[in-house]
Amino acid sequence: MTIYEKIDRYKLAIDEKRPFEGHLLHEIKNYYRIGLTWSSNALEGNTLTLSETKILLEDGLTVGGKPLRDTFEALGHAKAYDFMFTLLNSYQITEEDALTMHRMFYTGIDAEEAGKYRSRPVFITGSKYEVCPVERIEEEMKNLFQWACSARNKYHPVQFAAQLHKRFVFIHPFIDGNGRVARLLMNTALIQDGYMLAIIPPVLRHEYISLLERAHEDDQPFMDFIAERVLESEKEIMRLLNIPFPHLS
Repeated sequence: MTIYEKIDRYKLAIDEKRPFEGHLLHEIKNYYRIGLTWSSNALEGNTLTLSETKILLEDGLTVGGKPLRDTFEALGHAKAYDFMFTLLNSYQITEEDALTMHRMFYTGIDAEEAGKYRSRPVFITGSKYEVCPVERIEEEMKNLFQWACSARNKYHPVQFAAQLHKRFVFIHPFIDGNGRVARLLMNTALIQDGYMLAIIPPVLRHEYISLLERAHEDDQPFMDFIAERVLESEKEIMRLLNIPFPHLS
């Protein structure tokens, strides 16, 4: 049984509890709002802990001694996360959605760059591959979302989400925040198809970055890595909701 078959078996078990409504839906969204915001920011060097992120997002209390940018990143990511759920009942992801996510995430950090494509070159430390040149960003972004519209049904939904992440981050359209927007777009695709979120804990950062680098030539390991993260989220929600685990032969 492949990882994707396992994911679909677990999804069927979770679907028996759907639709998530009212208080339960609110609790699930808040649970992952904190977890995804913390993990996605921590992958990029944000120093807030999970508990500090929770206190900031739930109680509005800032943490003394931490960089102000770390606070803005957490607040901005949470806003972009909330926006992601407004796209839940759609079956498309647009270029404007990506720009909106970046604007929400980045406004508190640099309002002039928020929601705008970069106007100068950037380099990814440790990568031997170049990202998209400035003069081609707009064209490549339009191509990306045309691909997303036309090719979505050609992939397993989890593979499509991973592909969207990979292709977006290879373009690297923004001056900063590309990884976080890529993960938000990936998770938008997942929830639109009824799958659980792919949350990448900071302890897996090296593997995650290495597989993204390798994906320039072979992206199957990266897709499988994302699939493992979806499977772990499915197991987690099943434990939280006391859903019996399916028998996997």
